Amino acid sequence: MTSQPQPQPSLEEIYTTIKDLLPTSSHPSLSNSVIPSLLQSIQAVASTLRTSQTISQAGTANAFGDDQLNVDVQAENAIRDALAACPAVVTASSEEDPKEVSTSSPSATAPATNEQYTVAFDPLDGSSIIAPNWTVGSIIGIWTGSSALHQLPSKSQIASILGIYGPRTTAIVAWRLPDGSSSACFELGLSSNSVEIVRPSVRFAPPPFKTRYFAPANLRAAAEDARYSALVSAYISEKYTLRYSGGLVPDVVHALVKGHGVYVSPVTEASKAKLRRLYELAPLALIVECAGGRAVDPATGREVLATEVGDCDERGGLVCGTGEEVGRVCEAFGI
Repeated sequence: MTSQPQPQPSLEEIYTTIKDLLPTSSHPSLSNSVIPSLLQSIQAVASTLRTSQTISQAGTANAFGDDQLNVDVQAENAIRDALAACPAVVTASSEEDPKEVSTSSPSATAPATNEQYTVAFDPLDGSSIIAPNWTVGSIIGIWTGSSALHQLPSKSQIASILGIYGPRTTAIVAWRLPDGSSSACFELGLSSNSVEIVRPSVRFAPPPFKTRYFAPANLRAAAEDARYSALVSAYISEKYTLRYSGGLVPDVVHALVKGHGVYVSPVTEASKAKLRRLYELAPLALIVECAGGRAVDPATGREVLATEVGDCDERGGLVCGTGEEVGRVCEAFGI
């Protein structure tokens, strides 16, 4: 028996649910079109994952030479379709197709807008853990203007979204106005026919912490960097709780849900940087900062959002989480 497509909440229904959490008056298209459309695409990706029982090679590779899975391609298409229906989105690029290209609405009746946005996204982060059925996610950054390149992320990246595909489908949305006058970070629950606010405010908790969490990514670098090895050993001796899945989205979201945590992904000469600034680092950094945390480059100690992205393939390491824990990592690394 062939399953029928599940109904989706309309863009109006999504907007009505979350409008009080968005910058409606100053950026109406962002509020009532761009963000709702992307949330709708996250639900479409979730539906695709639930009906794709076989995870297989698609027989293609992206521009970086990475082999694509069938679900990578489907997730890419779902988000691209959503963007094509947003008149305010004029440019888009993704980790699967890493070049900025113009977008256009297929609807001749689409209303005109003076707002212009660029969207840069990783359609399905966590390809290495999706076959064993672990939680994976989508990472989406929304920038003002017609390009995300050569712009200061702290000023031009206005919003970002994490879609989380686990036992539940959820999304964390953050936005911050370019002048820094207002910001928000909240969590939504997405089902086949509804959207609801799970947490109207996502924030890291203040100390003291009953439980401290750490997620040591790129752990093989500890064999090459004595500072990282000593830091991991210190976490263990101090009885921190390990929470590391190998997926960037679920590991960072875990800290956001628990209110505490630090994600550490350093870079060494032998263990090169894998996280792409445009598609992973910048969007995650905005969410972490809007939740009251910090996100820094472990090579320099600079805030991730303080560095312009000059090329779609720029990569780096990441340390993010509560400010106290990020500061400790910076001290341990001497940055």
